[in-house]
Amino acid sequence: MEAIEELAQLSESMRQAAALLADEDVDENSTSSGSSRRDSTFLNVVALGNVGAGKSAVLNSLIGHPVLPTGENGATRAPISIDLQRDGALSSKSIILQIDSKSQQVSASALRHSLQDRLSKGSSGKSRDEIGLKLRTSTAPPLKLIDLPGLDQRSMDESLVSEYGEHNDAILLVIIPAAQAPEVASSRALRLAKEYDGDGTRIVGVISKIDQAASDQKALAAVQALLLNQGPSKASDMPWVALIGQSVSIASSQSGSVGSENSLETAWRAESESLKSILTGAPPSKLGRIALVDALAQQIRNRMKVRVPNLLSGLQGKSQVVQDELVRLGEQLVQSAEGTRAIALELCREFEDKFLQHITSGEGSGWKIVASFEGNFPNRIKQLPLDRHFDINNVKRLVLEADGYQPYLISPEKGLRSLIKGVLELAKEPSRLCVDEVHRVLVDIVSAAANATPGLGRYPPFKREVVAIASSALDVFKSEAKKMVVALVDMERAFVPPQHFIRLVQRRMERQRREEELKTRSSKKGQDAEQGILNRATSPQTGGPQAGGSLKTLKDKSDKSEKDAPEASGLKTAGPEGEITAGFLLKKSAKTNGWSKRWFVLNEKTGKLGYTKKQEERHFRGVITLEECNVEEAPEEEDQPLQRVQRIRRLMDQILEKAVLSLKLLARFHIKLC
Repeated sequence: MEAIEELAQLSESMRQAAALLADEDVDENSTSSGSSRRDSTFLNVVALGNVGAGKSAVLNSLIGHPVLPTGENGATRAPISIDLQRDGALSSKSIILQIDSKSQQVSASALRHSLQDRLSKGSSGKSRDEIGLKLRTSTAPPLKLIDLPGLDQRSMDESLVSEYGEHNDAILLVIIPAAQAPEVASSRALRLAKEYDGDGTRIVGVISKIDQAASDQKALAAVQALLLNQGPSKASDMPWVALIGQSVSIASSQSGSVGSENSLETAWRAESESLKSILTGAPPSKLGRIALVDALAQQIRNRMKVRVPNLLSGLQGKSQVVQDELVRLGEQLVQSAEGTRAIALELCREFEDKFLQHITSGEGSGWKIVASFEGNFPNRIKQLPLDRHFDINNVKRLVLEADGYQPYLISPEKGLRSLIKGVLELAKEPSRLCVDEVHRVLVDIVSAAANATPGLGRYPPFKREVVAIASSALDVFKSEAKKMVVALVDMERAFVPPQHFIRLVQRRMERQRREEELKTRSSKKGQDAEQGILNRATSPQTGGPQAGGSLKTLKDKSDKSEKDAPEASGLKTAGPEGEITAGFLLKKSAKTNGWSKRWFVLNEKTGKLGYTKKQEERHFRGVITLEECNVEEAPEEEDQPLQRVQRIRRLMDQILEKAVLSLKLLARFHIKLC
């Protein structure tokens, strides 16, 4: 027991050294709940084993009181953490429960029943909610015991074990019943412990319930082999201890007898004697509860020996850094009030630079500020119930109730102003939420900037003061910002500028102008096409009169084609106001790069143009939104069919002219021969 108390003092010294290396506050009276008071894991003992292995009984033996509930069917259904503190002034039967800063004396049975109630209530849920206790006794070593549920329970997974076993300083207590000692190589608890500690430098094996296997010679032989480090290769490189696990119950039953103050020591000695009679060939130093405490102390000491060189080298490097810093600042500078003030101002400037760097560059959490304004705030505005305010019935009601500035005229301006004021009122709450969100981000940036400032790490009290002052200033700014954003919204509500209504009229007139230009351009295009046909018809051709034909011939052909064309090819209008226009147009295909005739339907109100292959079809093959189109002058390619016809005609005229010339030459030659 004395060895573990010395190790507790050494563990505290190592914790302070680690805090110094991490630029943390090592003040014992520090009330900060942050990283300045980081718990050490050197004195943590995590119990691993299956259901019914006797984990809780072994931990009760270490505590010296039957505090933890035990049972064959798995009494532990959630992790239980017991932080033990040794107080030699207490009697062996006293247990002090500490809750926050208060202390209360309780009995072991009351604690056990309380734990049983909490475990039974939470048995239906997940077994991840830890139950924590902080006890002070005169019998327990200063350790932190963690009792985990059985590894073979359905609700138990390896991720829960890793939360406690992955710390490289926690001792893993592998508990296996004596009846299962021959199959120790296949134990899941041993396999998990080896995964977290392959060298076995922080594993202690416990063989429990030796008395229940006293008649099983095979089990006893396996137990003695483990105690002599002659077992399987997986279990031979770690210390093993044998326990009965009922010493606390024996002591409790003897608590009413004479000399009850020494009942625990009597029970532990009786346990050792009983184990010696059962395991005759086992070494006495590995039997009983005292042997278990010594094994735990030895493993903790081994882990500390591994960590001490690293801490010493780190402290030496830290000392050199401090010496270099003192040389840089100068001893005279830090011994005067002016020098201290200069150092404080320099550190404040460094903190300010880091703070601005986080905000301007987006480092750390700085990007969240932009995300608040450009992401969350617009999303909250979009989620406002605007449909209810802009409902057509609500707008009609406001317009009918408004009389404007001239009562004898109907003017909806006053109603629209009231509508805009009501909608702007909804923007206050998203604005306040945006201020709160940015304030939280700035508070996080203050802490991050303070941690990133190397100079502040050398003066932890000054660092805490800077963070506190900056946080309080941000609180004041938050209140002022909320008032400001609400005032801005009220200003917009109080004065709705007339330019808003002027822009509405301008946009409407601009839309009407574009529609007129579109209609004029389409009609002008038709006239230009007709004029082009007439010009080409009247222009002279290279092939003579026979190649181009006369104007009368072209007119007759056009009249004939108009007669042959179906009547449906002309434009048709429909709708109550004639807003729907339909007719045949030529459409260029993107696949064949050719022109084909399609039936087009234009709806002027919706601004959409649909087309079908035939007039009788009911469903459009495609719909074009005119607002998304760029209207341009049609290229000369639209006259390509007519040009092709003209080129063919000219070619045929040339062939005919050459044929006639050839016939004439043949005729002259024939006459000469005759």
